[in-house]
Amino acid sequence: MAVRQRQRDVESLVDVVRDFNERQSQIFLVVATFLIRYEPPALHALLDVDVGDALTAIASTFETASRGVIYEHRPASLPAERLAGALKLALDKSSGSAFERDAAVVLRRMAKASSDIRAVDASQPRAFLELLGRMMRRASEPDASAEATADAPRLIVP
Repeated sequence: MAVRQRQRDVESLVDVVRDFNERQSQIFLVVATFLIRYEPPALHALLDVDVGDALTAIASTFETASRGVIYEHRPASLPAERLAGALKLALDKSSGSAFERDAAVVLRRMAKASSDIRAVDASQPRAFLELLGRMMRRASEPDASAEATADAPRLIVP
């Protein structure tokens, strides 16, 4: 079961990050890490629908700004609005239309992934967030097989 889960997780994330350039990959990692670490206020659990709504609103704001128009799109729900405000502050360190275009691409792709994953299994309201948590946790863990082979005895055959 764990192997199948890992395969589904990898396939889902590969669909999200395919053909990203270097800046987009970095933005993806920043956003994914932010989403995993985000602590919503008490009694406001963060759901995938809120994540998708917040990511879509920020992407729309960045797309509008990259065309020279200042207009802030707002998500529909309060948890999504809080998340969008916090994430926008985290991303606002960089500016410029090139960054805004790249960020919009990443955010749109992540919002679509959140929606697609939610459509596959509607009984899991946090499936996308859990997927990010599993994959980011795996990426940060040291490779146990590398440590095992480093300590393994070596046989020298003449």
